[in-house]
Amino acid sequence: MKTVKGIEKSWKSNIAKSITFIVTKDCQLACKYCYLVGKNNKERMSWDTAKKAIDYILSQESEMLEESVVFDFIGGEPFLEVKLMDKICDYLKVEMYNRQHHWFDSYRFSITTNGLNYNNEEVQRFIKKNRNHLSIAITIDGTEKKHDINRIYKGSGEGSYKDVIKNIPLWLEEFPLESTKVTISSADIPYIKESVLHLYSLGIHQVNINCVFEDPWKDGDDLLFEKQLIELADAIIDGNLYIDFVNSFFQDYIGKPQDPIRHNVNWCGAGIMLAVDSQGLFYPCNRFSQFSLSNKKAWVIGNVNDGIDKNKLRPFLTLNRCTQSRQECIDCEVASGCGWCQGENYDSADTPTAYQRATAICKMHKARVRANNYYWNKLYRKLELEGVSKMDMHKFIKKSNIQHTC
Repeated sequence: MKTVKGIEKSWKSNIAKSITFIVTKDCQLACKYCYLVGKNNKERMSWDTAKKAIDYILSQESEMLEESVVFDFIGGEPFLEVKLMDKICDYLKVEMYNRQHHWFDSYRFSITTNGLNYNNEEVQRFIKKNRNHLSIAITIDGTEKKHDINRIYKGSGEGSYKDVIKNIPLWLEEFPLESTKVTISSADIPYIKESVLHLYSLGIHQVNINCVFEDPWKDGDDLLFEKQLIELADAIIDGNLYIDFVNSFFQDYIGKPQDPIRHNVNWCGAGIMLAVDSQGLFYPCNRFSQFSLSNKKAWVIGNVNDGIDKNKLRPFLTLNRCTQSRQECIDCEVASGCGWCQGENYDSADTPTAYQRATAICKMHKARVRANNYYWNKLYRKLELEGVSKMDMHKFIKKSNIQHTC
């Protein structure tokens, strides 16, 4: 048990089923890097569809054996449908109890929000009701300049930073250990260093940050990216920020060769995860739904009336690093930490296959590895000079190794 300001956290991590409810395809924003190409204000999940999905999922207890479960709510902007989410969560709790389901009291509700209506009365009521089993991440991209390059209102095109930032203090009061997720695209590379430091200054101690998996990169972006990360490394180490703050760019395990046998796993849980949309269609991940795809047809694996067709999940059973990667990726000397999105692999492939790995991120990963090596070499030298023990060094390494996120 872990207690934070009186909140009990009972959670069995790393052994959880991930189930996503796409409750709406609407959003107040039109973020330039957003992979959701089919956002609209018409498609929202009905209670009837949600209830059928829950009844089916909970009836499959013998198939879904994971000890814990994460019920993830996404959109669009999920808090636009807070009444529906509240009803879903209430029903899940009651049904898991009534069925004596093994997920009862071993579940989490997870929400990533743009933060615009976080202080809404209904949202706050929902949070108070579910707080002991709730994770909420607000997306704020950094400084006002960086944030407003991409995270703009639909219609007006105005930046959303000023409307998000006013809700950050309340969010951190309620979820002091939560992280934010920052996305990097070509246009905002020059603002990485100042943005991470800005987020630290707001009191956000963990910053999950990654480059988009799609292909927006220009010549020279990798060198500019590396320069920004080295400057960030200097600021973190020289300012002793590594003691209290972490970000996902600097991790001890990345940039090493990977054994094709021992490390031959898929990067994400596509095919193990489950997503359901407003039409009641099931997907191996929300990235395989139609409003997430630019070039391919949706990969539907079932629906709430007929259940899941296991034959449509067969291609995901043997997905691993080697079955979908080019030989140069398998043999790469800095392969560890180089990730992919299974949905983007499918969407950008030459044929309708999930077995062709997209490599647009390659040069950005290599730039990150070079900066990461710089960071750890500098930090180790500093700690040695200060007489820090190997045990304490290991604590810094363990804290830094944030698990990757999709």
